[in-house]
Amino acid sequence: MANPWTGEVALVIDGQQRVLKLTLGALAGLEAVLEAGSLVELVERFETGRFSTRDVLAVVVAGLQGGGVAVTRADLLQAEIGGGVMAAARAAAELLARAFMTPDDV
Repeated sequence: MANPWTGEVALVIDGQQRVLKLTLGALAGLEAVLEAGSLVELVERFETGRFSTRDVLAVVVAGLQGGGVAVTRADLLQAEIGGGVMAAARAAAELLARAFMTPDDV
């Protein structure tokens, strides 16, 4: 079960509920693979609805890795996501929002 107070988000992948979390290491890896100038730019893309499926895929992979799942981009390309693309996009947006929440936001 995902704990939103610690930044976790749940997503069903290949019929199994997974817990995603953007740790510092996961965020560093995400920053390395994206063409965004910064993570703030990526967050802005999600806030304005200008994100791409590539963005969603990268955030979900980083979240899975931060949640302790050894997964690659290639693995996720072959996976079935419960709720489809919209569920993956929602999970990615929630992950980014929760990663940058302050205690005052809770």
